[in-house]
Amino acid sequence: MSLHEDAVHVLKEYEGRDDDQRALRDVYLDHLANHPDGVYKPCRAGHVTGSALVVDPERGRVLLTLHKKLGMWLQMGGHCEPGDPTLAAAALREAVEESGIGSGLALLPGGPVRLDRHPIPAPCNWHLDVQYAALAPAGSVAEISEESLDLRWFPYEEVPAVADTSVVRLVEAVRARL
Repeated sequence: MSLHEDAVHVLKEYEGRDDDQRALRDVYLDHLANHPDGVYKPCRAGHVTGSALVVDPERGRVLLTLHKKLGMWLQMGGHCEPGDPTLAAAALREAVEESGIGSGLALLPGGPVRLDRHPIPAPCNWHLDVQYAALAPAGSVAEISEESLDLRWFPYEEVPAVADTSVVRLVEAVRARL
């Protein structure tokens, strides 16, 4: 199965928590139906990305990265690469790379937690982000990557003060799933 086929399969299985999420799923599926390259960065109409919110449920906190280009606190994530066998693998790869947690990081079962579509600068137009949750093993030590200005654990309650609405909604969805 190709990454494109996996993305279609994952999205068809995604039920979403509300009508907005289900409508967004349909937008993603339409995009993939019209763009065989829609999972990769060169697709100028937009492309699917994979991200994962790193969570430490025992301590009630999440790991966010201060994105170097955007200057915003975000979950780990980014572009799919040709070597990624699945969308989940792409999200987990990004979480490992950007968190520095190399051992024991695992995606929360049940597939994606949320979808978030956001505009990006030209030449591309959209990131169609498929958002997962990654559970951090006890005693995890995070290590900043070259893609970040900072990397920090935030208690759930502090996220609205530092992050945008999309991250806040992702935290809420992950907590509901937990």
